[in-house]
Amino acid sequence: MFQVVNKEMATATHHWFFLIQPYDYPERLIGAAAEYDIRYRFERAVEAFPPEAVAEYVRCFCNPATTHATCEDYRAGASIDLVHAEADRQQNKKVTCPLLALWSATGYVGRTQDVLHIWRDYAMDVRGHSLPCGRDIPEEMPDAAYAALTEVLLEKD
Repeated sequence: MFQVVNKEMATATHHWFFLIQPYDYPERLIGAAAEYDIRYRFERAVEAFPPEAVAEYVRCFCNPATTHATCEDYRAGASIDLVHAEADRQQNKKVTCPLLALWSATGYVGRTQDVLHIWRDYAMDVRGHSLPCGRDIPEEMPDAAYAALTEVLLEKD
């Protein structure tokens, strides 16, 4: 995704660029208003995130360690993960087990990327499809996510 940055991508995935900033810039900003940050992101999808789920996210993200771990995950995705992925690509190393990709049909990725084509650069057996929801697939379409996962996980050789 970092190879196809444009205004639309940066706007739709702004958190990717914010959370990768050096320690402890995003941690301090989120920590100063953790509850606001979570509510801003999740309360727009009320049907997917009922009040008790939002409250649990708030509880977790009021813990500075949770915010730091989240930032570190995004930092790795924008640094060492890219190095490892490129090294694997140069050596033609691919994931050999079935890889299931699910994505939002209406989100940035679903509107702009050929997801299965992209993942075929990284895996031998790529399957998946878009779903008519936002980016939070397990919360928005749990039955469809479960069905897709169990189809791959319960597959017989």
